Amino acid sequence: MSNLENLRKQAKQYLRWHRERYYPVAAIIREYLPRFGQLSDPEILAAEFKLADAQELVAREKGFAGWQALRTGADTVSQPTKQNAVPPMSKVQPVLNSVAAHLFVRDINASCEFFASRLGFAVDFVYGDPPFYGQVSRDKVKLALRHVDEPVFAVSDAGDIREREDLVLASITVASVEEIKQLFLMYQAADVPFHQTLKKEPWGARTFIVRDPDGNLILFAGPAE
Repeated sequence: MSNLENLRKQAKQYLRWHRERYYPVAAIIREYLPRFGQLSDPEILAAEFKLADAQELVAREKGFAGWQALRTGADTVSQPTKQNAVPPMSKVQPVLNSVAAHLFVRDINASCEFFASRLGFAVDFVYGDPPFYGQVSRDKVKLALRHVDEPVFAVSDAGDIREREDLVLASITVASVEEIKQLFLMYQAADVPFHQTLKKEPWGARTFIVRDPDGNLILFAGPAE
């Protein structure tokens, strides 16, 4: 398959995401297409977005002024040779600023209520009618919530695999031993459901695991003593 065909498929994927109101694509559109630069995420997803717009987006991502310029140079920019397969080191190294764990939930509003009222998170946004995507945060921690109708993890006669295998879907750290103890006591007082109460791990860290209404396990950990 030619490189241009791959780029066409990428453009169609962006177009599909916009039609499906896939929330994260709005930020990409705003970043690369100036005419969407002043719009909010909901406004971008509600705006007209054609295949030509998606192709322009792909072109700008690749450093071209537009789709026609990309078509002319596509075969020369993405066929790496042995000499240029690995880009040279730059004086400015990319820095990853944050990460958001994704949790799959059955009811966005109920999940937001749990994180806000029981765990002390703020609801950053909820999108969709009915809601299908949202984000909650506390300090530097962000959790993305995605609505699903079907179970993501199969439940067998042996029970939920997350419970049996301690499958943690998000890990959150605090700065001190005192903080992890205090956080646990706060959650205990709020009647938060625990998969594991506070304990000292063999390597010295103190941890506990919270279970959200959908069975997602979230680990909270303090530093090793």
